[in-house]
Amino acid sequence: MPDPVLLLIDGSRARDRVEEELRKRYGADYQIVGASSVPLALDLLDQLYEQRRQVSLVLADQALPGVHKTELLARIRRLYPTAKRVLLVSWADQSSAEPVLQAIALGHVDAYVAKPLTSPDERFHRAITELLEAWARSHLPGFQAVRVVGEEWAPRSHEIRELLGRNGIPAGFYPAGGAEANRLLEQAGIASPRLPVLVLFDGRALADPSNSEIAEALGVRTRPGEGSYDLTVIGAGPAGLAAAVYGASEGLSTVVLEPEAIGGQAGTSSMIRNYLGFPNGVSGEELAVRAYTQAWNFGAEYVYGNPATGLRADGGELVVTVADGEAVRSRAVVVATGMAYRRLGIPELDGLTGAGVFYGAATVEAPAVQGREVYVVGGANSAGQAAIHLARYAARVTMLVRGGSLAGSMSDYLVREIASTPNIEIRRRVVVTGGGGDGRLEHLTLADLDAGTTQTVETPALFVLIGAEPRTQWLPDAVRRDRWGFVVTGTDLLQDGHAAAGWPLERPPRYLESSLPGVFAVGDVRHGSVKRVASAVGEGSVAISLVHEYLRDG
Repeated sequence: MPDPVLLLIDGSRARDRVEEELRKRYGADYQIVGASSVPLALDLLDQLYEQRRQVSLVLADQALPGVHKTELLARIRRLYPTAKRVLLVSWADQSSAEPVLQAIALGHVDAYVAKPLTSPDERFHRAITELLEAWARSHLPGFQAVRVVGEEWAPRSHEIRELLGRNGIPAGFYPAGGAEANRLLEQAGIASPRLPVLVLFDGRALADPSNSEIAEALGVRTRPGEGSYDLTVIGAGPAGLAAAVYGASEGLSTVVLEPEAIGGQAGTSSMIRNYLGFPNGVSGEELAVRAYTQAWNFGAEYVYGNPATGLRADGGELVVTVADGEAVRSRAVVVATGMAYRRLGIPELDGLTGAGVFYGAATVEAPAVQGREVYVVGGANSAGQAAIHLARYAARVTMLVRGGSLAGSMSDYLVREIASTPNIEIRRRVVVTGGGGDGRLEHLTLADLDAGTTQTVETPALFVLIGAEPRTQWLPDAVRRDRWGFVVTGTDLLQDGHAAAGWPLERPPRYLESSLPGVFAVGDVRHGSVKRVASAVGEGSVAISLVHEYLRDG
C-alpha cells in the first residue's frame, strides 16, 4: 500500500523551508506532496481521491486567497473527512488571529501552527506529530495487544470493543467468517468457538471471556491487596483519577476501584475542545489514559472489574465491599462513581443495545457506519461531540432534540461547529418512540411533538446521549442522597446552620464530605456539581486536601 499523503498548500516564500522540514522528519513514512495555489490543490485532491490514496494531513497557508479557500476546505471535508486540517500562520502575525479562530470554531480546521523558523523547529514538529498520531490510531495498522473475532453486530462484540478501546488497549476486530478471522482461529487451535474469541498478543486465546477474565489475562488486577489503605477511590473517571493522582503523589496509599473503564462518561468523548491546556482539543480516551498513567506512576493501585457493592464504618476505618465478596479497608473514601447513560425505556430498542443501539460509544463505532445515515438522540455537549465525530464517517448524521434549541444545553463552540457541518441535520421537537430489526437495528419510529405525526426511517445505528443517572444505588442509607440519587455533601447537609440529626461529630461536615464522616463525593455523582470535566478534576484534587484534614483532625 502506498504511503499516506501529507499535503502542503503554500505559495509563500516560506514554502521551501516548510516542505524541507516535513520531508526530513516525515518523509520516510509519508509522501510529502505540495501545491502552490488553491486551484492546483483542488486538482491534486481529485487526483489523489481517484487513485484511492490516503491523505493524513493537509497544511494550508492562512494567507491563501480567500475566494478559493472555502471551496478548498469543503473539498477536503468531502473527500477526506478524517484527514487532519491545519492552517499555517506566520509567527506573531496578529492579523491572522480572527480568521484562524473563526475557522477552528466552525470546525473548518483542526488546528493552526506557526511556520518553522529554525531547523529543526521542534515546536512545529510537536504539533504536527500529535495530529499525525491521532490520525494514525484509526487509519494505520499497528500493534494489537488483542484481536477480537466476533459477530459484527452482536452486543457482546460491541461491549468488548468498547471496553478495550476505553481502557486504551490496542485491539483489532475481525468479523466471524472472514478469511482473517478463520486464520486467527485456526492458529489458536479453536475449531467450534463460542464467540467472541480474543486472541492475545502472546498467542493465548479466550473464548467468550468475562470482563474479569480479560483483565486478568492482560495482567490487570481484579482483586484488592491485603491490609489497609489510606484512601480508597471508587471510580476512575476524571474526578476519581484526579483524586488518585493527588492522593498518591502526596504520600497516601491509594487504591482505585473501577468496574468498567477508565475515563467514565468523559472517556467516551471523541474530542473535548475546551479542556484547559489542550488548545487543539483532546479525546476523552487520551485524557483518561494520561491521567491513569500519572496516578500509576505515583504508586496508586488499580483494581478493575470488581465493583463496590457496599460501604460501612468499622471503628476508625471505612470498609468497602466488592462484588466478589472481599473487602477493602481504608481510613478515607472518595466516591467518584459518576453517572450512567439514561436509557430510552423502549423495550424493542433496549433489546438491541450493542446491536445498532448505542449509549455513548460514538468513538468506538464511528468507523463501522462509514457512508451510512445514523441518528443521535440528545441536545447536550456529549451528543454534540458524538454528532461531530460521527459526521467524519457517516454520510449523514441526524440529531433528534426534544427541545426547541441547543443553546440552553450545549456549549456555544459546539453549536457553531454543528451548524457549519454540512452532513449534520438537526430535528427539533422530535423523539424516538419505537424501532426494531431482525437481530440488529434496521429502522426507527420518530414522533414530531408539534405536528403530532410519526414516521419510520431506516438506519443501522442510533446513538443515545440523553443525560444520565448517578451510580449510587450501592451506597448505604448512612450516605444521604437527594431525590435523584446524587450524594449530598458539605453545607447542603446543614439545617439552620447546624449538622442534621445523625451526624456523629462536633464539627460540621467539610466541603465535599458526605453524611458519613470520612466519605467524600466528587464529580458528577455529587449533588450540585457542575457537569464538566474540568470541575470534576478540580473537585477530585480538592478532596485530597480535605482527606488530609480528616486524617489529621478527624
